[in-house]
Amino acid sequence: MSQALLIGFHVISCIQFAFSVYYDFNFTIVPKGIIKMHGGYGGKFKFLTFWDAIIQAVFFFLCILNDIYGTNKVAPKQTPLLRRIKDYFHATFSFPLAMFVGITFWSLMFFDRELVLPKALDPYFPWWLNHLMHTMIMITTVLEMISAPRQYPKKKSGYIGLYALMISYLIWIHIIYYKSGVWVYPVMEVLSWPLRILFFISLFGFTGLLYYAGEIIDNLIWGSKKSKNHQKSMTKSK
Repeated sequence: MSQALLIGFHVISCIQFAFSVYYDFNFTIVPKGIIKMHGGYGGKFKFLTFWDAIIQAVFFFLCILNDIYGTNKVAPKQTPLLRRIKDYFHATFSFPLAMFVGITFWSLMFFDRELVLPKALDPYFPWWLNHLMHTMIMITTVLEMISAPRQYPKKKSGYIGLYALMISYLIWIHIIYYKSGVWVYPVMEVLSWPLRILFFISLFGFTGLLYYAGEIIDNLIWGSKKSKNHQKSMTKSK
């Protein structure tokens, strides 16, 4: 992808997620008595989807900065700090979280939408915002993987960052439950504590698999080009 198209893609993606966050925060106001999980303690920040939209907006802003001040070369001789931050952010947060939110949301929607997005919310949460926050997150993160190379961090570093984020959110939703007596997601209410723990463990395992899948996909797309660049650099150094 040419540099101009890449910058355009990053700008559009950043704007759409920043707008999603702005619109959701200011205009998707659910009246009291409609759904008990909305409103009250935590506000919009109780939802992982909202966290993810913020993360995607921040990531694509980092992409724009890297386009201007960093580099999108497959294997730069000296990797600028912006590029290292961008690559780590995508590998550790942006890709696995986007795929996690999108896949789990649409899977539960197919099974029983009342577990994630009850019909009572339709008048307050527009369909286009739903697709921006639950569909486009997957599309844009995959397009980013196809259109720009990245250098994956060491697995230990990547998994530490990812699970620090997920554990933070897990602690947060339990704080919300302790403060309000309401689970953020209705699916939590229908599970017993043993099943709830098993559910959390399964989700953590799934997130880890998504991180690993991202690295495999990146290697399938960019691995040959990276190896060619490495061979060229080795030849020049001899």
